[in-house]
Amino acid sequence: MDRSRFTGWGAFVEAPGFPVVAGPCSAESREQVLSTASELSRRGIRVFRAGAWKPRTRPGTFEGVGEAALEWLVQAKDATGMKVGTEAASAYHVKAIISAGLDFIWVGARTTANPFLVQEIADALEGADIPVFVKNPVNPDADLWAGAIERFRKAGISRIAAVHRGVTSYSRIIYRNDPCWQMPITLRLRFPRLPMFCDPSHIAGDRRYVDEISRKAMDLDFDGLFIESHVNPACALSDAAQQITPEELSGLLLSLVPKETDCDSPSYHESIEQLRARIDEIDDNIVSLLADRMDVSGKIGGYKKENSVSVLQGSRWDAVMSRVLSRAEAYGLDKDFIKDIFDRIHRASIEKQENC
Repeated sequence: MDRSRFTGWGAFVEAPGFPVVAGPCSAESREQVLSTASELSRRGIRVFRAGAWKPRTRPGTFEGVGEAALEWLVQAKDATGMKVGTEAASAYHVKAIISAGLDFIWVGARTTANPFLVQEIADALEGADIPVFVKNPVNPDADLWAGAIERFRKAGISRIAAVHRGVTSYSRIIYRNDPCWQMPITLRLRFPRLPMFCDPSHIAGDRRYVDEISRKAMDLDFDGLFIESHVNPACALSDAAQQITPEELSGLLLSLVPKETDCDSPSYHESIEQLRARIDEIDDNIVSLLADRMDVSGKIGGYKKENSVSVLQGSRWDAVMSRVLSRAEAYGLDKDFIKDIFDRIHRASIEKQENC
């Protein structure tokens, strides 16, 4: 973890170890909020989260207690000294949160997917520089995630963190959400100084997998965890299956060892530099081959234009993709990864041919 990413965050990251934001999915009662906060504080957690308003897929389920929960969060703050926050999905929520004196907000995955709502929240926050945690959208769209972060930056929010909680999966997997680790990697390349948290609870959907998701996040150089913890998960009114007790969270955190950003070993540096030089050479070859491919695509486009042949020929592309994926499988490469690359190459080739 690079702590320089948290410049200006103060007490949010002063606890030993890496930053952790923890608390129940929903603020269900005053007793539940205060007892969970107390147990977490006793185990060194300094930032407490609980949802006051809960966006649910279908009506008739528990949708949070609303503004009443804000008072409980403030009481938890007074009792423990923790920083406290909740989810905001509208300007109304923001105003209520600021008026109550909470310390931070987070923007949920459904809200991040809606630029109109993000802008409404950003406008409501103008002049109130509190930390904002932005979860990725429910769909695998890194541009939409980045756009939400940019909207808060333009509103003058200086303390922004991304929270990766996975994306909706339409195939059967063991987790609730597809981890889609490429999304946070892409965002990190775009915003290298942006703190990145992992929400293992929403990726896992089942407390049995929270540990392995958390370890994977540490391996990928995430800066902290945004995790759900409840004093009695079995009785939780929302997301009961994915919440862990404060005691279980304490054990998890003690077992996690963040990866170092560098190593003092001379042999390590020598080996890494040799491999990076080889990667640079391979990358140069890839760019050169792509340039050759686009040149050939342009010539094909010219012949098609001269002979009044349509640019897009689906059967030909189906044959190309079938051959490429077969080769990818032979080399042990991920088919989805290769398909994504060649879909992009195909779109660029079509554009090249259309412009001939």
